[in-house]
Amino acid sequence: MTDLHPPKTEVFDPASQTNTDPKGIVREVEVFREEPFGLYLARPTPGRAQFRYLESWLLPSLGLRVTDFWFNPGHERDQDFYLDVVGVQRDGGRWMAKDLYLDIVLREKVGLDVIDTDELLDASNAGLLTPGEALSALETTYAAVDGLARHGYDLGAWLATKDIELTWKRH
Repeated sequence: MTDLHPPKTEVFDPASQTNTDPKGIVREVEVFREEPFGLYLARPTPGRAQFRYLESWLLPSLGLRVTDFWFNPGHERDQDFYLDVVGVQRDGGRWMAKDLYLDIVLREKVGLDVIDTDELLDASNAGLLTPGEALSALETTYAAVDGLARHGYDLGAWLATKDIELTWKRH
C-alpha cells in the first residue's frame, strides 16, 4: 500500500496574487494570467532544494495542471512537463485544484510515463475519492496519453487541436 492521503487541494487567488498549497502555506505569485481556457501562474519556490521556480497552467476543460519545474543543478529530472490530473472548481475569482493522484511525466517529442496509479487505486479503495472521481481521473489520463501520442508527444501540437496555446517564460 502507498502512503495513503486524502486528495491534495490547492487554491490559486489572482486577486491576492497568492497560491495556497495543500498544507495551507500561502505563497506569493509573481504572475497570474487568465485565458478563456485556463489560468497561468509563475512563482519562485524559496526553500526548495530540487527546483527554484515553477510555471503552471490550470486547464479545467482537460482536467489537467501542466507544470514546468526549473530544476536546480544536481536535481534535474528527465522531463519537460509534469501533468497533474486535477478537478478544477471556481469560487468567484479563486481557482481550486483537487489533485486526483494520477500524473503524467512528459518528455517533449520523446515519450511519457503515467505515474501514481497505485495511489489512485488505494485512495479509491479507501473511499477518499468517489467512483466517479476515480473514473474521471482515468478517462482524463487516457485522453491526455492518446492526444499526446497522436501528436508525437508534442504538448503544443496536441493542445493546438483544442484551441489552447500555452505561453511560458522559458519555452
